[in-house]
Amino acid sequence: MKVSILKIIIFSLVIFSLFVFWQGLKKNNNYDTRSLIGARISNFQFTEINNDNKSISEKDLKNNKFTLINFFASWCAPCRTEHKYLLDLSNKKINIIGVNFKDKKKNANNFLKELGNPYNFVGEDSDGKASVLFGVYGIPESILIDNNLNIIKKVIGPIDQNQYNEILDLIK
Repeated sequence: MKVSILKIIIFSLVIFSLFVFWQGLKKNNNYDTRSLIGARISNFQFTEINNDNKSISEKDLKNNKFTLINFFASWCAPCRTEHKYLLDLSNKKINIIGVNFKDKKKNANNFLKELGNPYNFVGEDSDGKASVLFGVYGIPESILIDNNLNIIKKVIGPIDQNQYNEILDLIK
């Protein structure tokens, strides 16, 4: 009798384990930001990279029809690739906020001096904790928001020609 109860318990555990494994295979493990589109950003503050007395928060972005928040770093090669598109966007009357991600101030300033500064404000996130609030897990990433602070578009990776065109279409 003990043997058959033990067999039932083992059989049940095997079936349960297989079920859990099968459910895990069905789950999409790719990073997906579809749920962020339409979500509202709130409760953030970034200190200006060169002035600890100046900061920006969500309240400051309500005055702009659109704001692009771009997370970048001087050590990020794809950030260099997308930079020309950010410079072009800065000429299109869009507010662009740069967030320097896990970088040294000196290196960030040299990066912007070398490539040009497309940003209306450059904040710092030296430990990367504030960027997590935006769903950022790597850089570059960009988030386009409207004046109601709703996320309209999120770009994971560098902005390319297609992303640039999509952003222009959205801000028209």
